[in-house]
This record gives sequence, structure tokens and C-alpha cells, in this order.
Amino acid sequence: MRLVITMLFLLGAIQAQATECKVSDPTNTPLNLRTYPNGAKVGIVRNGNTVRMLDYDTDERGRTWAYIRTKQGKRGWVYREFISCLRY
Repeated sequence: MRLVITMLFLLGAIQAQATECKVSDPTNTPLNLRTYPNGAKVGIVRNGNTVRMLDYDTDERGRTWAYIRTKQGKRGWVYREFISCLRY
């Protein structure tokens, strides 16, 4: 039982790790930061900025979105295609 609890704890810790990414929009325009995938715009993140991907999800059209945190502490959803991550 103790082994199972330890394994679940470690698995949760691995999943909770944030992945470092860089905004890499090929159009060189700021990336919209949204309340939820394809939701209301609440800010922008400039091309080349480093962010942390905390989670990801897909919308009703099957597009992947990433939940990110900027270095300034802002959080929101961005279109996953426009960020390059070290590991995904």
C-alpha cells in the first residue's frame, strides 16, 4: 500500500512539472492570451518570450491549446501551435 501511494505521489509530481516554451508565431505577431481555449482575449504574449506550459487541452475542432504562465505571472490559454517547447 505504501508503495502505491508513493508511486501516485511521484506520478502527480511529474505531471505537475511545467514545461518551458518560447512563443514562436511565424507571423511575428503577439500571441493572444485567452480565458479558455478559443475564449475571450485577456492579453498578449510577444513573439520570442519564454513562458511555462502548465497544461493543455483540445477545443471542439480538435485544435490543441496550452495553458501558460508568463514570466510576469499572467496565466491564460494560447494556441499550442505557436509555442515551441523543450518537451511536450
